[in-house]
Amino acid sequence: MSHPASYTAYAFTEKLTPLKKITVPWTDPNENQVVVKVKACGVCAGDAVPQVQMLPVALPRIPGHEFVGEIVAVGPGEKKFNVGAIVGGGWHGGQCFDCAQCRVGKFIGCTSHMAHGISFDGGYAEYVTIRSEAICRIPDGMAPEIAGPLLCAGVTVFNGLRNVNIRPGDIVAVHGIGGLGHLGIQFATKMGYRAVALSSGPAKRADALAFGAIAYLDGSAVDQAAELQKLGGAKVILLCAPTSAVAPLLQGLAYDGTLLVLAAGMEETGVNLFSLVANRTTIRGWPSGSAQDSEDCLAFAQQFGIEPTVQRFPLDKAQEAFTSRSSARYRAVIMPELKI
Repeated sequence: MSHPASYTAYAFTEKLTPLKKITVPWTDPNENQVVVKVKACGVCAGDAVPQVQMLPVALPRIPGHEFVGEIVAVGPGEKKFNVGAIVGGGWHGGQCFDCAQCRVGKFIGCTSHMAHGISFDGGYAEYVTIRSEAICRIPDGMAPEIAGPLLCAGVTVFNGLRNVNIRPGDIVAVHGIGGLGHLGIQFATKMGYRAVALSSGPAKRADALAFGAIAYLDGSAVDQAAELQKLGGAKVILLCAPTSAVAPLLQGLAYDGTLLVLAAGMEETGVNLFSLVANRTTIRGWPSGSAQDSEDCLAFAQQFGIEPTVQRFPLDKAQEAFTSRSSARYRAVIMPELKI
């Protein structure tokens, strides 16, 4: 398959500056790599890491870790993936295969911490090069702009829920009805749990109920923890938006309940550890998933009709899409071939 001598991408070139259009020379993939022609790339809050340098990231860096496209070139000796295959990549960018976590199959915990758009360039581009072990196969018939957000936001809630102590019929409260939360409601519902939406203000009530929530608790009008206790308490609260007000949320958990942290900032939370003891409360984080986890997520989503609600942007509107990451309903997606 022919390829261009160069291609367009949008990158952070300096700390705390907007995305900049750049031209990237074509590079053939090395062993254990493929090149993907990007069809869609979801926009995530994590894409800001190279811009704000929350972690030390070499610049320039092309962000984007929710991308889907077609393989157009493979590295020497590649046996698993062929040119023409539709694949994607999420946060997890690969693994070393040798650390303690890798040796027991916990690849998302690899100590190399490889991440698309962080360790190497991501999907805000016409093409992206990825490691073979980080490739996720996309199910036939799934649109790229639907699959993309499921490779980060989707797998994070899906994988978190399937690895926590919970039974069908239990209450899962979803805090923050945005890119993560609107998928959290859908996954929780289809997994057999009773989803309760937690938000501030009435704006997302209709959407939350349409996504499958059995109740919508507006924190500006009610005591959310007290209302959860009236329902029997939440077995799990999915923290899908950063907040420092964690302590009040813990009061809404049932006995043996878990606060599952999927989105977090750097601020202090002020949680009194003694308050966790009597109710046997657990606070647990969960970091997305491996390529296999993503494939499991996509298969589940396709079978049960779970889809992100997206706003589409062409590549030349990458900065607008990035700026819309917290205001889009509910996921901004960059599509290089989109014509407006």
